[in-house]
Amino acid sequence: MTKADIVNEISKNTGVEKVIVQKTVEAFMESIKDSLADGTNVYLRGFGSFIVKKRAEKTARNISKNTTIKIPAHNIPAFKPAKTFVGDVKKVK
Repeated sequence: MTKADIVNEISKNTGVEKVIVQKTVEAFMESIKDSLADGTNVYLRGFGSFIVKKRAEKTARNISKNTTIKIPAHNIPAFKPAKTFVGDVKKVK
């Protein structure tokens, strides 16, 4: 399912114009992205959590040059689904 499919589905179910739904979906995703960029987690009860995970510094190997490199500590975005969400997905065949 693409973003356009989501917009079409919401518009069909609510009767709201696609342009308004498009702006709403874009604003929703932008607010989640901004929160995660600021280091703030987003919790949506019954759906899941958009969280920031911290990765520690580690040593890796560059196989082509046969050298070691340091990968600095960094943050990555992640999604953790709610238990009810996981249960609903497991029921689908």
